[in-house]
Amino acid sequence: MKNRNIKKTVTGQKTIDGAGVHLVRVIGYDDTQDFDPFLMLDAFDSKNPQDYIKGFPWHPHRGIETLTYLIHGDIEHGDSMGNKGSICDGGCQWMTAGSGVLHQEMPQACDHMLGFQLWLNLPSENKMADPRYFDITSDMVTTLQDETSTIRIIGGYYNGYTGPTQGEYVKPNIYDISLAADAQLHFSTDDTHNVFIYIVEGNASFGDSTNEIPSHTAALFGEGTDFSVHAGKDGVRFIFFSGKPLHEEIAWGGPIVMNTQEELNHAFRELEEDTFIKHS
Repeated sequence: MKNRNIKKTVTGQKTIDGAGVHLVRVIGYDDTQDFDPFLMLDAFDSKNPQDYIKGFPWHPHRGIETLTYLIHGDIEHGDSMGNKGSICDGGCQWMTAGSGVLHQEMPQACDHMLGFQLWLNLPSENKMADPRYFDITSDMVTTLQDETSTIRIIGGYYNGYTGPTQGEYVKPNIYDISLAADAQLHFSTDDTHNVFIYIVEGNASFGDSTNEIPSHTAALFGEGTDFSVHAGKDGVRFIFFSGKPLHEEIAWGGPIVMNTQEELNHAFRELEEDTFIKHS
Protein backbone atom coordinates (compact mmCIF):
# COMPACT_ATOMS: atom_id res chain seq x y z
CA MET A 1 0.00 0.00 0.00
CA LYS A 2 1.33 3.39 -1.01
CA ASN A 3 -0.52 6.67 -0.61
CA ARG A 4 -0.71 8.93 -3.62
CA ASN A 5 0.74 12.35 -2.73
CA ILE A 6 0.35 15.66 -4.49
CA LYS A 7 3.13 16.46 -6.93
CA LYS A 8 1.65 19.56 -8.57
CA THR A 9 -1.14 22.08 -7.98
CA VAL A 10 -2.65 24.48 -10.51
CA THR A 11 -5.32 27.16 -10.25
CA GLY A 12 -5.63 27.83 -13.98
CA GLN A 13 -6.41 31.06 -15.76
CA LYS A 14 -9.57 33.11 -16.06
CA THR A 15 -10.56 33.26 -19.71
CA ILE A 16 -13.47 33.96 -22.05
CA ASP A 17 -14.55 31.28 -24.50
CA GLY A 18 -17.45 30.57 -26.84
CA ALA A 19 -19.48 33.69 -27.58
CA GLY A 20 -18.42 35.33 -24.32
CA VAL A 21 -18.49 32.80 -21.48
CA HIS A 22 -16.36 33.68 -18.45
CA LEU A 23 -14.71 30.57 -17.01
CA VAL A 24 -11.50 29.26 -15.47
CA ARG A 25 -9.33 27.06 -17.67
CA VAL A 26 -7.94 24.89 -14.91
CA ILE A 27 -5.81 22.66 -17.14
CA GLY A 28 -5.17 23.04 -20.83
CA TYR A 29 -2.68 22.86 -23.68
CA ASP A 30 0.46 23.21 -21.54
CA ASP A 31 -0.64 20.46 -19.11
CA THR A 32 -1.30 17.60 -21.52
CA GLN A 33 1.82 15.58 -20.71
CA ASP A 34 1.30 15.70 -16.93
CA PHE A 35 -2.47 15.10 -16.96
CA ASP A 36 -2.64 12.56 -19.85
CA PRO A 37 -5.26 11.34 -20.92
CA PHE A 38 -7.08 14.48 -19.69
CA LEU A 39 -6.66 17.43 -22.04
CA MET A 40 -8.64 20.30 -20.63
CA LEU A 41 -10.77 21.19 -17.62
CA ASP A 42 -12.93 24.33 -17.69
CA ALA A 43 -14.66 25.26 -14.44
CA PHE A 44 -17.88 27.29 -14.26
CA ASP A 45 -18.76 29.11 -11.04
CA SER A 46 -20.87 32.24 -11.41
CA LYS A 47 -23.96 33.83 -9.90
CA ASN A 48 -24.09 36.45 -12.69
CA PRO A 49 -25.92 35.19 -15.82
CA GLN A 50 -24.13 37.80 -17.92
CA ASP A 51 -20.99 35.73 -17.42
CA TYR A 52 -22.32 32.79 -19.41
CA ILE A 53 -25.67 33.22 -21.22
CA LYS A 54 -24.03 33.99 -24.59
CA GLY A 55 -22.99 30.35 -24.48
CA PHE A 56 -21.12 28.19 -26.96
CA PRO A 57 -22.87 28.41 -30.36
CA TRP A 58 -22.39 25.75 -33.04
CA HIS A 59 -18.79 24.53 -33.24
CA PRO A 60 -16.96 21.33 -34.32
CA HIS A 61 -15.04 18.67 -32.39
CA ARG A 62 -12.96 15.69 -33.52
CA GLY A 63 -10.63 13.26 -31.78
CA ILE A 64 -11.87 13.75 -28.21
CA GLU A 65 -14.66 13.10 -25.75
CA THR A 66 -16.29 15.98 -23.87
CA LEU A 67 -17.95 15.63 -20.48
CA THR A 68 -20.07 18.48 -19.16
CA TYR A 69 -21.21 18.07 -15.55
CA LEU A 70 -23.36 20.48 -13.59
CA ILE A 71 -23.63 20.62 -9.82
CA HIS A 72 -26.08 23.49 -10.29
CA GLY A 73 -27.43 25.08 -13.44
CA ASP A 74 -29.11 24.44 -16.78
CA ILE A 75 -27.42 24.11 -20.17
CA GLU A 76 -29.45 23.47 -23.33
CA HIS A 77 -27.58 21.58 -26.02
CA GLY A 78 -27.92 20.15 -29.52
CA ASP A 79 -25.68 18.38 -32.02
CA SER A 80 -25.37 17.26 -35.64
CA MET A 81 -26.49 13.74 -34.69
CA GLY A 82 -29.93 15.12 -33.85
CA ASN A 83 -29.54 14.95 -30.08
CA LYS A 84 -30.88 17.79 -27.99
CA GLY A 85 -31.90 18.40 -24.41
CA SER A 86 -30.79 20.01 -21.17
CA ILE A 87 -28.08 19.31 -18.63
CA CYS A 88 -29.52 20.16 -15.20
CA ASP A 89 -28.49 19.88 -11.54
CA GLY A 90 -26.41 16.73 -11.03
CA GLY A 91 -26.53 15.74 -14.70
CA CYS A 92 -23.81 15.11 -17.28
CA GLN A 93 -23.46 15.13 -21.06
CA TRP A 94 -20.87 12.59 -22.22
CA MET A 95 -20.12 13.02 -25.91
CA THR A 96 -17.68 11.07 -28.05
CA ALA A 97 -16.85 13.43 -30.89
CA GLY A 98 -14.80 10.78 -32.69
CA SER A 99 -14.72 11.42 -36.44
CA GLY A 100 -16.59 14.69 -36.05
CA VAL A 101 -19.54 16.43 -34.44
CA LEU A 102 -21.03 19.89 -34.59
CA HIS A 103 -22.74 20.93 -31.38
CA GLN A 104 -23.81 23.87 -29.29
CA GLU A 105 -24.18 24.40 -25.54
CA MET A 106 -26.26 27.33 -24.35
CA PRO A 107 -26.36 27.96 -20.56
CA GLN A 108 -29.64 29.32 -19.22
CA ALA A 109 -29.87 32.07 -16.60
CA CYS A 110 -30.01 30.68 -13.07
CA ASP A 111 -29.05 31.64 -9.52
CA HIS A 112 -25.72 29.77 -9.67
CA MET A 113 -23.94 28.12 -12.60
CA LEU A 114 -21.55 25.59 -11.07
CA GLY A 115 -19.84 22.72 -12.84
CA PHE A 116 -17.17 21.84 -15.37
CA GLN A 117 -16.39 20.63 -18.88
CA LEU A 118 -13.67 18.03 -19.30
CA TRP A 119 -11.92 17.10 -22.54
CA LEU A 120 -10.76 13.49 -22.63
CA ASN A 121 -8.31 12.42 -25.31
CA LEU A 122 -9.12 9.51 -27.60
CA PRO A 123 -6.48 6.87 -28.48
CA SER A 124 -5.07 7.16 -32.00
CA GLU A 125 -6.98 4.08 -33.20
CA ASN A 126 -10.27 5.61 -32.00
CA LYS A 127 -9.83 9.20 -33.18
CA MET A 128 -12.20 8.57 -36.08
CA ALA A 129 -14.68 6.38 -34.20
CA ASP A 130 -18.37 6.89 -34.82
CA PRO A 131 -19.68 9.81 -32.76
CA ARG A 132 -21.71 8.84 -29.71
CA TYR A 133 -23.79 10.75 -27.20
CA PHE A 134 -24.81 9.70 -23.71
CA ASP A 135 -27.11 11.79 -21.53
CA ILE A 136 -26.66 11.14 -17.80
CA THR A 137 -29.47 12.54 -15.67
CA SER A 138 -29.03 13.05 -11.94
CA ASP A 139 -31.12 10.02 -11.02
CA MET A 140 -28.83 7.78 -13.11
CA VAL A 141 -25.74 8.67 -11.08
CA THR A 142 -24.83 6.01 -8.51
CA THR A 143 -24.76 7.77 -5.11
CA LEU A 144 -23.19 6.38 -1.94
CA GLN A 145 -23.92 8.28 1.26
CA ASP A 146 -23.22 8.00 4.99
CA GLU A 147 -23.10 10.42 7.92
CA THR A 148 -19.97 12.24 6.73
CA SER A 149 -19.64 11.62 2.99
CA THR A 150 -21.49 11.63 -0.32
CA ILE A 151 -19.87 9.99 -3.34
CA ARG A 152 -21.52 10.34 -6.76
CA ILE A 153 -20.03 8.01 -9.40
CA ILE A 154 -20.34 9.92 -12.66
CA GLY A 155 -18.36 7.34 -14.62
CA GLY A 156 -16.33 4.21 -14.04
CA TYR A 157 -16.05 2.17 -10.87
CA TYR A 158 -15.73 2.82 -7.14
CA ASN A 159 -15.26 0.06 -4.54
CA GLY A 160 -17.33 -2.45 -6.52
CA TYR A 161 -20.03 0.05 -7.50
CA THR A 162 -20.48 1.20 -11.11
CA GLY A 163 -21.48 4.54 -12.53
CA PRO A 164 -24.00 5.04 -15.36
CA THR A 165 -21.23 4.53 -17.93
CA GLN A 166 -17.76 3.01 -17.90
CA GLY A 167 -16.60 4.88 -20.97
CA GLU A 168 -16.05 3.37 -24.39
CA TYR A 169 -12.33 4.00 -24.89
CA VAL A 170 -10.24 5.51 -22.10
CA LYS A 171 -12.61 4.35 -19.33
CA PRO A 172 -11.93 7.00 -16.68
CA ASN A 173 -13.18 7.02 -13.10
CA ILE A 174 -14.91 10.29 -12.22
CA TYR A 175 -16.50 10.98 -8.83
CA ASP A 176 -18.17 13.99 -7.24
CA ILE A 177 -17.18 13.72 -3.55
CA SER A 178 -18.47 15.76 -0.59
CA LEU A 179 -17.10 15.39 2.94
CA ALA A 180 -18.29 16.94 6.19
CA ALA A 181 -15.93 19.01 8.35
CA ASP A 182 -12.88 17.00 9.51
CA ALA A 183 -14.14 13.84 7.77
CA GLN A 184 -11.70 11.40 6.21
CA LEU A 185 -11.96 9.11 3.21
CA HIS A 186 -9.61 6.45 1.90
CA PHE A 187 -9.91 4.19 -1.16
CA SER A 188 -7.78 2.20 -3.57
CA THR A 189 -6.86 3.46 -7.03
CA ASP A 190 -5.59 1.78 -10.17
CA ASP A 191 -1.81 2.19 -10.00
CA THR A 192 -1.61 2.47 -13.81
CA HIS A 193 -3.81 5.61 -13.81
CA ASN A 194 -3.01 9.30 -13.60
CA VAL A 195 -5.06 10.87 -10.81
CA PHE A 196 -6.06 14.46 -10.17
CA ILE A 197 -8.75 16.32 -8.28
CA TYR A 198 -10.43 19.72 -8.54
CA ILE A 199 -11.73 21.32 -5.36
CA VAL A 200 -15.08 23.01 -5.94
CA GLU A 201 -15.78 24.17 -2.38
CA GLY A 202 -13.98 24.07 0.97
CA ASN A 203 -10.47 22.74 1.53
CA ALA A 204 -8.69 19.52 2.46
CA SER A 205 -5.36 17.79 2.86
CA PHE A 206 -4.39 14.73 0.85
CA GLY A 207 -2.10 11.74 1.14
CA ASP A 208 0.64 11.99 3.78
CA SER A 209 0.56 15.79 3.91
CA THR A 210 -1.24 17.97 6.44
CA ASN A 211 -1.12 21.03 4.18
CA GLU A 212 -4.63 22.03 3.14
CA ILE A 213 -5.40 22.72 -0.51
CA PRO A 214 -7.94 25.54 -1.03
CA SER A 215 -11.03 25.64 -3.23
CA HIS A 216 -10.75 26.30 -6.97
CA THR A 217 -7.46 24.38 -7.11
CA ALA A 218 -6.53 21.26 -9.07
CA ALA A 219 -4.01 18.84 -7.62
CA LEU A 220 -2.14 16.20 -9.63
CA PHE A 221 -1.03 13.12 -7.70
CA GLY A 222 2.05 10.97 -8.01
CA GLU A 223 2.19 7.21 -8.27
CA GLY A 224 0.55 4.99 -5.68
CA THR A 225 -2.21 2.54 -4.94
CA ASP A 226 -4.24 4.49 -2.38
CA PHE A 227 -6.00 7.84 -2.24
CA SER A 228 -6.74 9.55 1.08
CA VAL A 229 -8.31 12.89 1.96
CA HIS A 230 -8.92 14.76 5.22
CA ALA A 231 -11.52 17.55 4.97
CA GLY A 232 -10.90 20.94 6.56
CA LYS A 233 -13.04 22.72 9.13
CA ASP A 234 -15.62 23.75 6.54
CA GLY A 235 -15.76 20.42 4.77
CA VAL A 236 -14.88 19.93 1.12
CA ARG A 237 -16.43 19.12 -2.24
CA PHE A 238 -14.14 17.97 -5.02
CA ILE A 239 -14.18 16.10 -8.31
CA PHE A 240 -11.90 13.06 -8.59
CA PHE A 241 -10.51 12.03 -11.98
CA SER A 242 -8.41 8.98 -12.86
CA GLY A 243 -7.50 7.53 -16.23
CA LYS A 244 -4.79 5.47 -17.90
CA PRO A 245 -2.36 7.71 -19.83
CA LEU A 246 -2.11 7.23 -23.59
CA HIS A 247 1.51 8.37 -24.06
CA GLU A 248 0.76 9.55 -27.61
CA GLU A 249 1.72 12.58 -29.65
CA ILE A 250 -0.81 15.40 -29.59
CA ALA A 251 -1.62 17.82 -32.41
CA TRP A 252 -4.17 20.28 -31.03
CA GLY A 253 -5.89 23.04 -32.95
CA GLY A 254 -8.85 24.73 -31.25
CA PRO A 255 -11.71 22.20 -30.94
CA ILE A 256 -9.85 19.39 -32.73
CA VAL A 257 -7.20 17.11 -31.21
CA MET A 258 -5.34 14.63 -33.41
CA ASN A 259 -1.93 12.91 -33.32
CA THR A 260 -0.15 14.62 -36.22
CA GLN A 261 -0.15 18.04 -37.83
CA GLU A 262 -1.10 16.39 -41.12
CA GLU A 263 -4.25 14.92 -39.52
CA LEU A 264 -5.06 18.29 -38.00
CA ASN A 265 -4.65 20.11 -41.32
CA HIS A 266 -6.84 17.50 -43.01
CA ALA A 267 -9.61 18.07 -40.44
CA PHE A 268 -9.59 21.81 -41.05
CA ARG A 269 -9.63 21.29 -44.83
CA GLU A 270 -12.71 19.11 -44.40
CA LEU A 271 -14.38 21.87 -42.38
CA GLU A 272 -13.73 24.31 -45.24
CA GLU A 273 -14.98 21.80 -47.83
CA ASP A 274 -18.06 20.84 -45.78
CA THR A 275 -16.99 17.17 -45.62
CA PHE A 276 -16.16 17.14 -41.90
CA ILE A 277 -19.27 15.32 -40.65
CA LYS A 278 -19.12 11.59 -41.44
CA HIS A 279 -22.21 10.48 -39.48
CA SER A 280 -25.42 12.35 -38.70
